[in-house]
Amino acid sequence: QEQLVESGGGLVQAGGSLRLSCASSGRTFRSYAVGWFRQAPGKEREFVARISWSGGTTYYADSVKGRVTISRDNAKNTVYLQMNSLKPEDTAVYYCAADAQPYSATYSVPRVYDYWGQGTQVTVSS
Repeated sequence: QEQLVESGGGLVQAGGSLRLSCASSGRTFRSYAVGWFRQAPGKEREFVARISWSGGTTYYADSVKGRVTISRDNAKNTVYLQMNSLKPEDTAVYYCAADAQPYSATYSVPRVYDYWGQGTQVTVSS
């Protein structure tokens, strides 16, 4: 089974940067597509980014496009989310999730993902 753990969250001022990490202990993690989602208080879970198993294909939500980069290092069983030019509206709990399907037309829908981490808090002040 895949067990995902997020890290790298914290408190940052507007305009700052953070790099989130999603690490897995499962040996099939390298063959899964991975997505990042976020959920702010009182709001629905929102798609942020997705990367294919090989790292060759990425997708981004319009709200973060140009400010975030998703990448992965399969040798380390880790997926990253680099976030720059952070805004107060980026404040949320960020989750990573693994999808066993190689191609998903509904990649932005949380229910298509098979495994989820516990989340890491990102707070952007001012």
